[in-house]
Amino acid sequence: MRPKARALLGLAALATLAACSETPTQPNTITAPTVTASQSATGLAMRALHARVCPGPAAAGFALCHSIVQVDKGGKPKPNPTPSGYTPSDLQAAYNLPSASAGSGQTVAIVDAYDDPNAESDLAVYRSQFGLPACTTANGCFRKVDQNGGTSYPRSDAGWSEEISLDLDMVSAICPNCNIVLVEASSNSFANLAAAVDEAASLGANAISNSYGGSEYSSETSDQSHYDHPGIAITVSTGDNGYGVEFPAASRYVTAVGGTSLTKSGNSYSETAWSGAGSGCSAYISKPSWQTDAGCANRTVGDVSAVADPNTGVAVYDTYRLHPGGWLVFGGTSVSSPIIAGVYALAGNAASLTYGSFSYSHLSALNDITSGSNGSCGGSYLCTAGTGYDGPTGNGTPKGTGAF
Repeated sequence: MRPKARALLGLAALATLAACSETPTQPNTITAPTVTASQSATGLAMRALHARVCPGPAAAGFALCHSIVQVDKGGKPKPNPTPSGYTPSDLQAAYNLPSASAGSGQTVAIVDAYDDPNAESDLAVYRSQFGLPACTTANGCFRKVDQNGGTSYPRSDAGWSEEISLDLDMVSAICPNCNIVLVEASSNSFANLAAAVDEAASLGANAISNSYGGSEYSSETSDQSHYDHPGIAITVSTGDNGYGVEFPAASRYVTAVGGTSLTKSGNSYSETAWSGAGSGCSAYISKPSWQTDAGCANRTVGDVSAVADPNTGVAVYDTYRLHPGGWLVFGGTSVSSPIIAGVYALAGNAASLTYGSFSYSHLSALNDITSGSNGSCGGSYLCTAGTGYDGPTGNGTPKGTGAF
């Protein structure tokens, strides 16, 4: 048996219990109850209508993607004829990244559920729009596989296809010189997503981004072994429900990526904690040695952060739900996870990393986010940004690659 195919006992048990209740997103099923109007924590961004790309709640043993898309009054994704939202040049400038000169030879893997049949063609439109080098199957830059490394792709899904477009575009924005591997899990069960992570690791990825999560459960302490790949930077979004912890962001083996509201004024950028970012104290997973905060005896979420507020969202190109396609504006911690995976690839340092610990000893290379909150926890740092470490933004956002 191949190493990646080792038993998924705890995960498989959960998946079996939930198999009859799985309700993945179907095309054109974003409905009015999922639409919300919100404003960024800065109060400076335009108020917009939003919908979750993967509406929940998730059944036990299953994960939801962490994307939020701007929609019209009917709850449908709102396409723009030209890009709206932050572009690669905005993100590179905001985080002082050497995107033009670094990243060659690095591979970033994206793990998502279901198939996006237009993944490569949508990616080509995004990269061409912003003058990024082509990343195709033909030139060896792009590869799409199923969770077993083959080409027996799962069925397609509208919501997860939007998630895939977002993830591919964000890696491209941050590390245009990187190769990209898209690993599509057979479903959004934790078991299949974990198998896809193992496959991504076996394919030689330097960084693996995971923009999904679900409720914590007791056997996650053993199931987190599928995210234990020393020498590979594994990023996981912390969630879009505000204060509270999800798995696999709770794993001690990953970099848990929170979210911010990013505001641009002239050529300057500022950030506050995004109210939707997940954070808190894991119910089950023990505290890694490199975390020293005193308010949580177990693993504290998150570690670092990047833009996630849909009111200060990013431009993404997608065609699955839209005909003939269009430019959408996305937020959610599904934005921040692939951004940070791309930063790890720019740094080229993953082989020497001990999980998500590096940022804790390189604080000077991060922007400390000192204001904003994602919920009510008695004013604690677990839900309120402040000087130094806090839950919603971790140690801060990239200021170059020195913390990665």
